[in-house]
Amino acid sequence: MKDGHLVRADLSTPLAIGNQTLRNRVVLAPMSGVTDLPFRELAWRFGAGLVVTEMVASRELASNAAESWARIRNRGIDPHMVQLAGRDAHWMAEAARLAEANGADIIDINMGCPAKKVIGGYSGSALMREPDHALRLIEATVNAVKVPVTVKMRLGWDHDSLNAPDIAVRAENAGVQLITVHGRTRMQFYEGKADWDAIRAVRERIAVPLIANGDVDTVEDAVEILRRSGADAVMVGRSAQGRPWHPAVLGGACEEPRGAERAHIAVEHYRMMLDFHGPVAGLRHARKHVGWYVERYAPSLERAEKAALMTSTDSDFVAGRLAEILNVADAPVEREEKAA
Repeated sequence: MKDGHLVRADLSTPLAIGNQTLRNRVVLAPMSGVTDLPFRELAWRFGAGLVVTEMVASRELASNAAESWARIRNRGIDPHMVQLAGRDAHWMAEAARLAEANGADIIDINMGCPAKKVIGGYSGSALMREPDHALRLIEATVNAVKVPVTVKMRLGWDHDSLNAPDIAVRAENAGVQLITVHGRTRMQFYEGKADWDAIRAVRERIAVPLIANGDVDTVEDAVEILRRSGADAVMVGRSAQGRPWHPAVLGGACEEPRGAERAHIAVEHYRMMLDFHGPVAGLRHARKHVGWYVERYAPSLERAEKAALMTSTDSDFVAGRLAEILNVADAPVEREEKAA
């Protein structure tokens, strides 16, 4: 603190979650279809304080689904944080045990995803409509493992039920060791502006660390959300799309890469995805990332050329052209951050 106000240095300090320590206070959000192992590895290498897996369906993991197991893979990221989603306490506990046995250092419970597919199964933010049921899932998960358990939620289902503070208190009493709150309700999806001030109501009710999430793009945003919410750390989601180094930049762990360096990273990311997912599935997974890199750093690229990049099955062509494009452009285009 300086003169009663947060300064950037606060973002670079460690933060304890139970027996685990974040090396700084900027966390990469879990994002389905985005934070696969290659993306997390890059974000971690640059210096993100913590990275979180894509949301993993608890029953599918316990049922040995290959996609779920791929989502919890880890290579050298420490601590390794796995986010689980589910509706059934039994499967949440089983999945938590499996994740812990396979290297998870922290288990996060998803109570914030607003996607229709997720809430249609009464998981994600739908759990905020049933606090008693949500608590049973939390208790089952906490009791199943020895590693810290955390919860990510929204402010509430809608503005008539802003129950995040009450749920957070109950979660803390059940043994949860950190709470993350996105400053929107489920019914807002990603519309409007995240309410950073509303997160403070959670801060005032709990003693465990609090992470604030929603619309954090710049260092100034990160400092301001901490000041207004009273949170201990920030989480960034879509502001990291097309720049996996971004959480580390906000946390003071690295500088924004430029020109040739940025182009090299993007091509490395592209190759990593092909290696991880395979040459066919990797192309499909990589296209969205190629699009984000181009959108941020070469927004004036002609539509036909962008379409050629996005649809090509020639990985050498895509890698070469991506390197050329990103080596020239230097001014990033800001994109609204909308982490779930």
